[in-house]
Amino acid sequence: MKFGIIRERKNPPDRRVVLSPEECQNVLSKFPKADILVESSPIRVFSDQEYTDKGLSVVNDMEVCEVLLGVKEVPIDALIPNKKYFFFSHTIKKQPYNRELLRAILDKNIELYDHEVITNAKGARLVAFGRYAGIVGAYNGFRTYGLKYNLYQLPKAESLLDQKALINELKKIKLPNIKILLTGKGRVGNGAKEMLDGMGLKKVSVSEYLSDTFKEPVYCQIDASDYNKRKDGVRGNKLDFFKNPGEYKSNFFRFAEVTDFYIAGHFYGDGAPYLYTREDAKQPEFKIKVVADISCDIDGPVATTIRPSTIADPIYGYDPYSEKETDFMSENAIAVMAVDNLPCELPRDASVGFGEAFSKYVIPSFFNNDKDGVLERARMTQNGKLTERYAYLQDYVDGKE
Repeated sequence: MKFGIIRERKNPPDRRVVLSPEECQNVLSKFPKADILVESSPIRVFSDQEYTDKGLSVVNDMEVCEVLLGVKEVPIDALIPNKKYFFFSHTIKKQPYNRELLRAILDKNIELYDHEVITNAKGARLVAFGRYAGIVGAYNGFRTYGLKYNLYQLPKAESLLDQKALINELKKIKLPNIKILLTGKGRVGNGAKEMLDGMGLKKVSVSEYLSDTFKEPVYCQIDASDYNKRKDGVRGNKLDFFKNPGEYKSNFFRFAEVTDFYIAGHFYGDGAPYLYTREDAKQPEFKIKVVADISCDIDGPVATTIRPSTIADPIYGYDPYSEKETDFMSENAIAVMAVDNLPCELPRDASVGFGEAFSKYVIPSFFNNDKDGVLERARMTQNGKLTERYAYLQDYVDGKE
């Protein structure tokens, strides 16, 4: 089986890769029938030479490979017909901007496997960059706080080598006695928590956070059951919330009344209540002045996030009274960091972590007849048609939605 690591061609450039040089070597040692070719790239975080040093062939043509591994969407004119492709296609939610891409994939008889739907039998994702979004998002949030209040200046995450370097920078700053709120306990939320713990911040319970004052900066990590409550007054739980989100209303405002800096690392499901609304942000009791929205749902549950920001220009201000964008340094402005491709700022660490999961959960499926169904669940197209699992996308492909 010949695997090809393709060059990323989407703009803005993405330096991540599915398999690092070391992970390629691990795959080849475990699976003697595997072969890996690497397409030459001037932007990849691991240089061509690093792959060559590990004994891998760096080439300019991927035609001989059966399975092509990428990260971002492949431009239509770069798609090679009759191949198996792995990448984030951003089509499973019927995103209008990638309709033509999915049409081209079908026209070119490509088997598409989307990283986002590589799951186990219970539906849990097996490969993802979420942890690294949390790591970079938390760092960027502290950078935003320093700029908003002119307290300190942190270098941009993209200029630093790895997570350790980010934590070393955070250890240098001196924060006032602020309260920091973190939502989410999944990959993203726990990635952010690694940074808060790494810089030595004190973690406190919900009751302490809501009622006590402290002589040092503290943080509290909360989950859906902490910031939502059932409308009927019956005691709910996280499982019930995810099953019946429409039966709940937000209980977040009590946190907003005492929070200075908010890191949004939660998962937001359809039908769930917003954490806070634009009306909430207008209230005099609403205290949050800096938001690092890692989840980045536009006009969604974090009402101050009105657009995604970019790595080049990561911060904007939200004026709660006009509901419009403004200078984040303005006194009334809530500073918002809402970069929607955060793992790109930590490409080496992100690629290593992603590759370890990919070689553990996906590569074996090519050599064990896909005994766990990993490939079958992730295969979106086959023989020029959508597979049964993804047949719901047919109207989208046809332009009816």
